Amino acid sequence: MQQGSPFLFARGPRITTLICCVSSDALMEQLRKVKYPGFSRDIVSFGLVKSAELEGGVARVALAISTNDPKVPKQLRDEVERCLLAVAGVSRASVEVSVQAARAPAAPGVTGKPGSTKGIKSAIAIASGKGGVGKSTFAVNLACALARVLSERGRPGRVGLMDIDIYGPSVPLMIGLQGRPEVEGEGPASVLIPMERHGVKVMSMGFLVDDNTPVVWRGPMVMKTVQQFVQNVKWGELDVLLVDLPPGTGDAQLSLVQTLPLDGAVIVTTPQPAATQVALKGGLMFQKVNVPILGVAENMSYFVDPSGQRHALFGAGGGIATAERLGTVLLGQVPLVQAIREGGDRGIPVVVGEPGGPEAAVFASIAGALLLTLEKARSRPM
Repeated sequence: MQQGSPFLFARGPRITTLICCVSSDALMEQLRKVKYPGFSRDIVSFGLVKSAELEGGVARVALAISTNDPKVPKQLRDEVERCLLAVAGVSRASVEVSVQAARAPAAPGVTGKPGSTKGIKSAIAIASGKGGVGKSTFAVNLACALARVLSERGRPGRVGLMDIDIYGPSVPLMIGLQGRPEVEGEGPASVLIPMERHGVKVMSMGFLVDDNTPVVWRGPMVMKTVQQFVQNVKWGELDVLLVDLPPGTGDAQLSLVQTLPLDGAVIVTTPQPAATQVALKGGLMFQKVNVPILGVAENMSYFVDPSGQRHALFGAGGGIATAERLGTVLLGQVPLVQAIREGGDRGIPVVVGEPGGPEAAVFASIAGALLLTLEKARSRPM
């Protein structure tokens, strides 16, 4: 029998007895089926399950939540009991729910600053898994494209870009911002005012440290910074907040999904297997915590030489293959062109500097597709 199997067999001379052995991990996996009321994410990924164990056929689970809605504790208790009783070997379920009054309408289990995220309609993570695929360049240009589309619809200033690439923040350079953000208020009640350029509100660690000062932090400091960028920044009314994530699937990613209710994630990759294999893992991480994948963007897809011939410098087909494996769509293919790199170095993204060019058209198409997806999701009944 394979190690970790939920069943053990005791063999005798005449009979084989089936003994069910349910581990705490098995109970936790079952509890991932329970969604927090009003959210697409489960109670495990929100960090609400404090313990889960089986004793003599009785499954005992302890939850700790923050809510002001008196209906939520009973709803969760009933749903958890129903879920546990569906497990073989569980004859009875005992669910203890500890409730703390929430100070703000934030993510379950998080007590943030009042009104910190209530004006944000949709939040999208921009992730890659692997570094060096142009994720931040993509995020900056997509933010500017979204700002242009929304401005044309009569909704200017409704896009935010949160750069939580703590160790290597490049968004300030690419979008052309310098200096320090203003602080409103004093003491614990103070909030940071995001800086703004090209119609995009921006917050980045790059605003808070000197260019020559490396950030040498352990995980808890990274997690705290992510929480502060969500809860202690006055984002105001936004239609879309893009979150530029660092490479990997570590502290920053987990802290984000536990702090900010995400409407989805966009996975950025280049075509070659070295990038797509890691991008796939990044996408699977979001799926594991019930964040929908809105699509895959293939960056540096091809190069067009002066004669008009297209060259697949990093291979071909990686983006669509990754999208298919994640069960999502390929949002677009961004070419490898000098203008995109130059725009980032000058702080004038190609979407802003050359709005009529083919590269800007790709980002505009992706922006339009994402807005349509978000609008459809909001129109669905809960």
